[in-house]
Amino acid sequence: MRKLKNSELNRLSVEAFKSIEKTPLIVVLDNVRSLNNIGSVFRSADAFRIAHIYLCGITATPPHKDIQKTALGSTDAVDWSYAEHTLDVVKNLQEQNIKVMAIEQAENAIMLQDFTPQNKTIHAVVFGHEVKGVAQEVINRCDGVIEIPQFGTKHSLNISVSCGVVLWDLFSKMN
Repeated sequence: MRKLKNSELNRLSVEAFKSIEKTPLIVVLDNVRSLNNIGSVFRSADAFRIAHIYLCGITATPPHKDIQKTALGSTDAVDWSYAEHTLDVVKNLQEQNIKVMAIEQAENAIMLQDFTPQNKTIHAVVFGHEVKGVAQEVINRCDGVIEIPQFGTKHSLNISVSCGVVLWDLFSKMN
């Protein structure tokens, strides 16, 4: 088996990415403080052709060198916007008939492997602060909660890892 060269990967240009059909999936970052995590979320969103990222509250916005360090230019491809209040974004998305799910450990959460995205429905997933998680008021407004099952001693994953796991899972189920 031979490792492929970058020139063999058939990567899309930014222009082609902008014009191609996106996965009907939106990412909402609720007060994510780490610039490296934000950049990593952009990379995962690029990999799975995510429709949009909402950066909320204290979540920093591009351009910033520490975001770019992990985003590697994906901030130019993936559509994003900033909102001061995550709750406003959730309400607005729901008014557009978008199903909004928090990614969190909560009572009555649906385990990721058991969640099936609805056909012909746009879904949004909310990821929270690295220590505090998704704000309770945001969880209360969401249509449900999805939990990533974990079997070790820490019971938590870095947000960028959580985002990659969830986006891959939902992408594979939608396609």
